[in-house]
Amino acid sequence: MNGSLNRWYYFSGLLAPIWLLLGVVIAGSLYPEYSHYNQAMSELGAKGSPTHILSPIINNYPLSVLFMLFGIGIVKTFTTSKLARISGVLIIIHGLSSFSAGFFSCDVGCSLESPSREQNIHNISGLILFFSLLFSSLIWIFISNRCLGVKWFGWFSLACSLVAVALLPLMAGAVESGEGFGLYQRLNYGSQALWVFVFSLILLRLKVTS
Repeated sequence: MNGSLNRWYYFSGLLAPIWLLLGVVIAGSLYPEYSHYNQAMSELGAKGSPTHILSPIINNYPLSVLFMLFGIGIVKTFTTSKLARISGVLIIIHGLSSFSAGFFSCDVGCSLESPSREQNIHNISGLILFFSLLFSSLIWIFISNRCLGVKWFGWFSLACSLVAVALLPLMAGAVESGEGFGLYQRLNYGSQALWVFVFSLILLRLKVTS
């Protein structure tokens, strides 16, 4: 596979977490009294929100493309490792889920009580979005040293996965209390986005082509 093309695929993974951060900050700044501490990121694109149309355009859709490109790069690069290719497919699925979560908005406030059909699809997309990236990172716990020659990345993948899973009960508790959900959700997704960022840096630095 062409090395310069590889770098574009890897750079997409590097750019995705940065784009996510900037997109959420920008959309949040245009949403009066929006709380990054208490409110879900999905509320930025919820029906009736001030950023309903803008949020998926600057967040979900471009992120979908970036994640899919990164996943395609992994599939094309690791031709001799079935597990590595599966991890790439999972990242592609993550990108598709990002698009779906943006296209199908949640209801006002993203309430879990009596959700609309569109919000149900949004919620399912969110679950796929989470688990696809989680399982992808779990795979690299076992193949990092063999495929990359970077043993510490396996431990880093484990740490990011554990952080993401450990935050789930805190997110559930925050739904009940109405406080802190936004923070825990950002830390949850942030741990996985950081994994993608570091993975991209490793690929760019090692110039993996096989």
